Amino acid sequence: MKTRIIVTTLVVGILAFLTEPNGPAGIFWRPSPMVPEAVGIQLPLFIFLGLAEALVFGLGLAFLVFGASMVNQFKVSPALARAAHLSISWVMINWWAHDSLHLHNGMELSGLLKIEYGFHITLMLSGIILARFFVAMAQGSMTTAPQGASL
Repeated sequence: MKTRIIVTTLVVGILAFLTEPNGPAGIFWRPSPMVPEAVGIQLPLFIFLGLAEALVFGLGLAFLVFGASMVNQFKVSPALARAAHLSISWVMINWWAHDSLHLHNGMELSGLLKIEYGFHITLMLSGIILARFFVAMAQGSMTTAPQGASL
């Protein structure tokens, strides 16, 4: 299981990094002409941020594909377990597209509002779901996870 998670994280993360605006290829999300170019230390800092977002995107996708069984170990309703699984994945997956869309969109306000609502509202909902999931577990409804179920 761990090997599949690592391989998925790295393959997806590398592909995501290559296609994001500050990555080497930058072929998928071309920055808007309204976005100023990074100068000096800004460029490596943006590249590092893009690399981190891409790798966490890969890990989030790996969790989406392989993590359901881990979340289902908890004694909560199947709907809450599924919602928590999707929320955990979304919290990790969203950053790559979120930041890339900001650079691609620039300061066009209608697009900016769509990005903000699409990502921020869904992250708020994910936080609420995860808080509910945590409360359910904290109230003693958790089973012991089997050996090797860690990510």
